[in-house]
Parts: sequence; C-alpha cells; structure tokens
Amino acid sequence: MHTDWSHWQPTIRATLLFIIDASQRRVLLIRKKRGLGAGKINGPGGKIDPGETAAQCAVRETQEELHVTAVHVTKHGELWFDFTDGMRMHVAVFLAHEHHGEPTETEEAIPLWTPIDALPLEEMWQDDRYWLSRLLQEESVFFTGRFQFDHDHMLSHHLDWTSDAWLDDRTI
Repeated sequence: MHTDWSHWQPTIRATLLFIIDASQRRVLLIRKKRGLGAGKINGPGGKIDPGETAAQCAVRETQEELHVTAVHVTKHGELWFDFTDGMRMHVAVFLAHEHHGEPTETEEAIPLWTPIDALPLEEMWQDDRYWLSRLLQEESVFFTGRFQFDHDHMLSHHLDWTSDAWLDDRTI
C-alpha cells in the first residue's frame, strides 16, 4: 500500500495534548477506556467539533477526559495517519506546562503521571516511539509525521523536525 500524501485529505481532524510537570520531569498520559485505541496509553485528545479550533479542542477534550484545564497550550506537531480501512486522521499535537484541577478518572480515561524518561511505549501506538520522547525532551521543536497503519500495525512512517522559530502565534 502506498499513500499519495500530496493529494491526501483527512476524514477526521483531532488533537493530542501532553501536560508536562517540569519540576518532576513527568507527563500526564491516559489509558483510554473506549473508542479508537481503547486500552492503549496515549495523551488526552479527540475529534475537533465544528467551529472549534484545534487548540480549543485539545483543552476541551482534556477537561472531558481528565477534569483538568490546560493553560498556555502550544502547538508542536502535526500527524497524518492513513489506515488501510480508509480512515485518514490529521492530529494536531500540543504541549502545556500548567493546568488547573486534579487529574481524575472518567468514563473515557484513567490518568497516568509518567516519568518523561520512562514512557510505556510498549503500551502505546507504534508511531509514538518515533516522536514522543524527542518532543517531551526537546520542546523547542516542531515536527510533522506521516504514518500508515493496518489496524494497530504500523506499515510505514516518515518524520520531519524543525526549530521552534517556525511560528510565533501557537499559544492560546
């Protein structure tokens, strides 16, 4: 299977948000309880609603999934996922260093504060091992990634990294 990325269009637009506690060198992850990736560990996030920006979606989804509100959300990446079943997902990736509220388990997710240097990659989507550690350790980067999947199995990947100077208005 070969994806023509030059003409690729998503069927779903979504977000991921990683809240970092720099003082303890940890990141807030979730164990998904339902939906795409149920049972896997990931960052909170979800589908963008009509009329909503990606950043607004990232904050809303984190509130819904964990009962916390991220502050000063900054975009650091974009992911394109092409699945053999026809699903094509564009995901905007955000970081935040502040939040209000205490992470709480919901019907959607179980919160997991995880050391940045000990990510549970074996329980995460296969693509995460190619970008998440670097993003969390080198926050002055922006990346794009293209991934092909057959269900949970990654068939191919390509990543591009740039410096933080790519855009000045990423923060909400």
